[in-house]
Amino acid sequence: MNKTTEPKVEIGSFAAPETFYIKILADGPYLVYGNPPIDQEIILPNEEGSSWVYRKGTHYKPDGDHIALCRCGESCKKPFCDGSHTHADWDSQETSDKRPLLENAELFEGPAMVLADNEKYCAFARFCDAYGRIWNIVQSAETQDEIDLVKHEAGHCPAGRLVVWDKKTEKVFEPPFEPSIGIIEDPGIKVSGPIWVKGGIRIESADGSSYEIRNRVTLCRCGQSSNKPFCDGTHASMHFKDGLPLEDSGKEW
Repeated sequence: MNKTTEPKVEIGSFAAPETFYIKILADGPYLVYGNPPIDQEIILPNEEGSSWVYRKGTHYKPDGDHIALCRCGESCKKPFCDGSHTHADWDSQETSDKRPLLENAELFEGPAMVLADNEKYCAFARFCDAYGRIWNIVQSAETQDEIDLVKHEAGHCPAGRLVVWDKKTEKVFEPPFEPSIGIIEDPGIKVSGPIWVKGGIRIESADGSSYEIRNRVTLCRCGQSSNKPFCDGTHASMHFKDGLPLEDSGKEW
């Protein structure tokens, strides 16, 4: 890629090797290059019933140099594209601007940490409410347990809507992801969630430009987000279901 056109990388994130990237087709699917691992990521609750951890399910093996993931929500071979976008009732237009996520984020400051929140990227995974609302916790968090809770809730936000950093050192806390893709399943509310892009994989718009590279990104796969290509939580209100079986591997983080 030409140096003058390199996309920005969010503070605290790292760009994946250039072999990994996702190309959005104007009226079609997401083309995934570099063969990153693709797995179901099943949201599991804590003892109170709130989202707490992910557990891996089915592993999908890419075939060839690239693979096409469904973007319209109508494929009969989810999570892969089967050409249904050509006759599906959906709007394929990318509506999200390419401004850095933190540029428009609201800040919540506490004695030890600062939380940035850009609500329009919400994927409705609900980790932010696990043991109290993160926006309240961060403003009083001082003990290590409180700090760890904030890091857990923010770090499990798949969309990266929530970004938290140390107030003194300004070090951003980000999970150490390798380039990979998750197909989120949310049995707690009986819906299928977005495509979870991890580890700084570049996402290229249909017009050839790139979105800001971030460690955590969620892409719409129900076809109905108003912030395309990113998820805005619409899959929850429309009760999107991909029909895929939930095969629990027992591996979680």
